[in-house]
Amino acid sequence: MRVLRVVAVAVLLDTLVQAALAGLFVTGDLDLLTWHAANASVLSALTVVETVAALVVWRRLAAPGWPAAASAVLVALVSVQQGLGEARVLAGHIPLGMGVFGCATVLACWAFTHRVGGTTRPAGVAE
Repeated sequence: MRVLRVVAVAVLLDTLVQAALAGLFVTGDLDLLTWHAANASVLSALTVVETVAALVVWRRLAAPGWPAAASAVLVALVSVQQGLGEARVLAGHIPLGMGVFGCATVLACWAFTHRVGGTTRPAGVAE
């Protein structure tokens, strides 16, 4: 579970880095487009690691299966996102980026609120 938490935070933070790089590129720093494209590969790799971790948590710790499925969907979304970005289809690339961020946020929140042993409680709520 710890590995999933670390990777989920890394995915979420890298998604924020992607948004920052895109925003700074739009303000006129053209070199950041290269960084944005390179970081897309990092984000893609992180989502694959997150999916593997979510699968292990599901199978070994009897956690719900939906986070593993959502992680796999996130891998696909990031792949489509990369394709749209490379094709310069911003009408799809920008809104899909918001979807990627939303999915990454949900997965990170779940990783920190799920309690091994079958109970799920919000952080800070006593058992």
